[in-house]
Amino acid sequence: MSGHGHRPTAATITRRVQWPDTDASGHQHHSVVMRWAEEAEAALLDGLGLADQFGHTPRVRYQVDYRSRLWFGDRVEVELAVAQVGRSSLTYHFRVHGPLGCAAEGEMTIVHTGTNSSGSVPWPEATRAALMGKGRQPDEGLSREGFQYSVGTEEN
Repeated sequence: MSGHGHRPTAATITRRVQWPDTDASGHQHHSVVMRWAEEAEAALLDGLGLADQFGHTPRVRYQVDYRSRLWFGDRVEVELAVAQVGRSSLTYHFRVHGPLGCAAEGEMTIVHTGTNSSGSVPWPEATRAALMGKGRQPDEGLSREGFQYSVGTEEN
C-alpha cells in the first residue's frame, strides 16, 4: 500500500470461461485475460463515476504472466487495482483466479488523452483524486497479498 494512507482503488468481477474464450488446445486463449482485465477496469471506472473516461485512455503497455490453464466452464475471478497514477498515465495490476488458484497476473498501463489532443494530457484533478483512492471505492476490493502499490505523483 502506498505511504499516502489510501486504500488501492480496486474492482473484482466474476466470469465463466466461454467456448469462444478457448483455443484449439481447449484451454483459455491468451487474449481473453486482457479482455477480462478491461472488463474489470470498466466496472471500476463505472463504480467511481468515471465512465466518461472510456475512449480517452489508450493502452500503451500490457504484460501478463500465465500461471495455470483455465478450461471451458471454469469460474474465474478477476481482480484489478490501481497501482500507480502518474501525471497522465495510470498502471493497473490484475490477477485472474481459477479453480487451481492464480491462473494469470500482470499489469496494464493506460494514458489519458484529451478529446481534441493527439497526445497525452494530465488527468483532471477530480479524476486523479478518485483514481488515487480519495474518491468513492467499489463495493468489492482486491486482496492485496503479493501486490505492491505505489499510488503517488510520479510525472508520467
